[in-house]
Amino acid sequence: MKQIQPDLWETEPEFPAPGLSTHAYLWTAPSGNVLFYNTTLEHEIDDMAELGGVAHQYLSHQDEIAPSLRTIKQRFGSTLHSSAVEADLVAKTCPPDDTFDERHVALDGFEVIPTPGHTPGSACFLVHSPHGLTYLFTGDSILRDAEGKWFAGYIPDFSDRDALAASLSGLADLTPDVVISSGFLGDSGVTELGERTWADCVDEALRSLTES
Repeated sequence: MKQIQPDLWETEPEFPAPGLSTHAYLWTAPSGNVLFYNTTLEHEIDDMAELGGVAHQYLSHQDEIAPSLRTIKQRFGSTLHSSAVEADLVAKTCPPDDTFDERHVALDGFEVIPTPGHTPGSACFLVHSPHGLTYLFTGDSILRDAEGKWFAGYIPDFSDRDALAASLSGLADLTPDVVISSGFLGDSGVTELGERTWADCVDEALRSLTES
């Protein structure tokens, strides 16, 4: 795994579709490591063991379902969390231990934020790192294209456009320092915002939604 922040590690990329890359991320939280998203790479799971294992795994949406959910749970005794609306889909591969359907504060003060639209059970996660940065894990609800522009994760004939627009609008008032999507089309799914406001990024994604 690659260390990208003092308490955050990134797996090697996987390529589920042409032009699309994905990573999973291990947050070495004070009360136990949290894995966001999922990886199917066995050597990365070995690296997680060296970093203290996985106490909790949070799925951002159903596209992260894979047999490796069972592998991670069996190896580390981790708690698997998914949205309630997609729990039945997850359970076909590995039954979740905990489900959520409302925004709430979870482990070590990070927030679980349901953001339906990309899929019915999509969710984002807002982490306030003890090291002074705020990370926003967006799954595939909002991500960047190959040119670095933000766009909404709308899939024609599958995603709910209105729900996704409402979800993204609800994220606009957050103030993350680093935004981390699951999938991405450019060089990286990790964006340090710098001087650009997150609200401006969300507006850009909302414009892409009306144009699609």
